[in-house]
Amino acid sequence: MKLAFAEKLCCPVDKHTLNLKVFRTDSEDNLLEGVFSCPLCHRYYPVVYGVPIMTPDEYREKALEEPMLLKWGIQPDAENSTPFLLKENE
Repeated sequence: MKLAFAEKLCCPVDKHTLNLKVFRTDSEDNLLEGVFSCPLCHRYYPVVYGVPIMTPDEYREKALEEPMLLKWGIQPDAENSTPFLLKENE
C-alpha cells in the first residue's frame, strides 16, 4: 500500500483521522508493516504485507493479531471488554 494512500484512510467505526506507525516499507515507499490507531475510540488496525486489516470487530481474531503487535512492541488493552483497543498511552 502506498503511503500516500494510507493518509486517506479513516477509522471505520467513528470516521476519525487515523494515526499511523510505520514499521517496514520497501524501496518504493510502499507500506509493508505498520499499525493504524484511532485517537478517538483507541482501536488499532494492523497493516500486514501491505494490507490494512480494517474489518469490523466481530470478524477479527485477536489471537491472530496480538503476536504482530507484541513483535512491534505494542501492548493491546487486555483489561477492556472490547478486544481491539490499544492502551491509552500508545
